[in-house]
Amino acid sequence: MMRAAILMLLVLGLAACDTTLRRSEVESVDYGPKPVRWRDEIRSYLGIRLTDPKSAIVEFRTEPKTMYQKDSGVRARQYGWAVCVWVNDKNRSGVYDGFYPMTIFLRDEKIVAVNNGPDDFGVIGAKYAREQCAELGAPFRR
Repeated sequence: MMRAAILMLLVLGLAACDTTLRRSEVESVDYGPKPVRWRDEIRSYLGIRLTDPKSAIVEFRTEPKTMYQKDSGVRARQYGWAVCVWVNDKNRSGVYDGFYPMTIFLRDEKIVAVNNGPDDFGVIGAKYAREQCAELGAPFRR
């Protein structure tokens, strides 16, 4: 009985992490027009969230590309024009902590989701950002 319960939990956990996409899912959404003012929108977003936005180093590693993030047990479905951004912000002691990757989803010139941003630090956000930056053409290696 205990083994069956553990096996069931493992199966459910693996199913929640399934990120395999079907073509129908990707084609079923409206990504909208490619954003034009995306850099300004991202800078504005970071400007109120970083510890020291004036001295932070923000590298726009990719241009916007359409991306679909499947709904999973740990992340909601997201889609839009995604951008990979690497950020190096100072910590509260005034020292740079080192770069970290972010993926930012935009629709209609507005940010609709962020993976691994200042509001989303943690193992899951970092995993999504690394995978998505690699998919967008800017693999993050540290």
